[in-house]
Amino acid sequence: MLTHPTLELLHELGLHGMAKGFKALSDNPEAPALGHAEWLGLILDHEVTLRQQKRFETRARAARLRHPASVEDVDFRAPRSLDRALFLKLSSCDWIRERRNLLITGPCDHAS
Repeated sequence: MLTHPTLELLHELGLHGMAKGFKALSDNPEAPALGHAEWLGLILDHEVTLRQQKRFETRARAARLRHPASVEDVDFRAPRSLDRALFLKLSSCDWIRERRNLLITGPCDHAS
């Protein structure tokens, strides 16, 4: 099978994540051992991941946040008395899906 026309067709259809996944799998020496369903599943995962990432980036730009921060960047070793388990539970946003309120109180330390 010719990969170049397939890649062009995927890009033409706007399936850039699938094209990237297809290229990555084609270059992987272990890929021939995978079945058709596994190949399809992997390249679909690439497409879904790329689309989710683009949506997140669009929302992040629209939010115009002053500081680019994420949950993964939190340093729990810093002396802030953060409860790691509680922080990670809150970051899963289950409280939003459950339509619950959240109020965070306490001192606000500003770094100079």
